[in-house]
Amino acid sequence: MAEWLKFMAALSRAQHAAAISLARSAPLDSDEIQEAVASRKPPLAAETHVLDPKWREALTILLKSLDRSTMPSSSEAGIDALRTSDPDAVEALAHDFLCGTIDERNTISTLYVTAALQVYFTLAAASMPAPLLRLLPERGACPCCGSPPVAGLITASGQTPGTRYLYCSLCSTAWNHVRAICITCENSGALSLRGIEGDSGGAKAEVCDDCHTYAKMLYQAKDMQIDPFADDLATLGLDMMVSEAGWARHAPNPLLLARSL
Repeated sequence: MAEWLKFMAALSRAQHAAAISLARSAPLDSDEIQEAVASRKPPLAAETHVLDPKWREALTILLKSLDRSTMPSSSEAGIDALRTSDPDAVEALAHDFLCGTIDERNTISTLYVTAALQVYFTLAAASMPAPLLRLLPERGACPCCGSPPVAGLITASGQTPGTRYLYCSLCSTAWNHVRAICITCENSGALSLRGIEGDSGGAKAEVCDDCHTYAKMLYQAKDMQIDPFADDLATLGLDMMVSEAGWARHAPNPLLLARSL
């Protein structure tokens, strides 16, 4: 996995460059946020949110910042294709991804579009006043944008150590979710943990035999620097093991598109 993880590290550095360079879009009006919350809907609902054209600035900066020195040729071709694409075509890729559709012919381009959308939605979510937000009826969905979590993190510090937070795969928002309840079906009677024998124990798969899904859980008590995004990718072997045993992942990590490169 070394070359793949090096590529993911380069992509993450490019996301960082875009995040610190891109001016935040105008935050949503507080009345709009309150209206969405009152309707029990996410204010930045991924499928219906009207993207500010500035998101493409994030994409431009990201593509310019990528280190090409160790890239496969297919990855470079994807960058060149996006740079010469019509803006409407790029917007169509973004719309399709946010609606859960990916054309296999555009997987590489969609990967970069996805990375830029993560920057855009993270900045947008960061501009929202947290006290106005409320958990959604579907507790496993992000209260900001409605997307599924990339992983859960079990805290080891703070006022209530052992609390579980889910981390949004699109806007990076973290929200509390009761432990010992499946984040997919919300049942609690058939949950168990699976891990790789002999590892640090920092990452485990919480599997549910009611809905036959699993979600990745990360434990700060084993590693205070554990990260929901980086360590989800770094523990891909755990996903493979659990999937082979018959459980389906609760929701995919968007950046796992990179496995096709």
